[in-house]
Amino acid sequence: MNDMVGELLDPILSNPAVTLARQLCVLFFVVFTCALIFWTWRDAQRRGSMAWFWALVVLLFNLAGWAIYMVVRPPELAEDAHERDLEIRAREAELQRNPVCPACFTPVDPEYLICPSCMKQLKKPCTNCERPLKLDWGVCPYCRTKQ
Repeated sequence: MNDMVGELLDPILSNPAVTLARQLCVLFFVVFTCALIFWTWRDAQRRGSMAWFWALVVLLFNLAGWAIYMVVRPPELAEDAHERDLEIRAREAELQRNPVCPACFTPVDPEYLICPSCMKQLKKPCTNCERPLKLDWGVCPYCRTKQ
């Protein structure tokens, strides 16, 4: 039976056009695999993952390894995460410089005792010097009077 199948397929497989097509397919597969490995390595490197590990996974498992990498890769680039952290720190520093009301988030002056928008008490006046103090302070740092 194998001899019969071999006799039927031998003229087709020995055809120069089929041989060329088969060689082109092998070449395409090799180039595609190399490109996939390179892309995975660069993407993993930019995202802060273990680039060499994921390149090896794609080399060993080809499209299945690439699909696994696509599922488990970090959702953002490392430089984007760094930029986001810097922006958060800048916003936090800006908020510390310009205080806001904790109830309505309206910008308030550091000397205000109550919020002019929502009337929430922000600070209390010192019993002696009348300077604004934080609500939880037990002594005035300006005149040393106990509250």
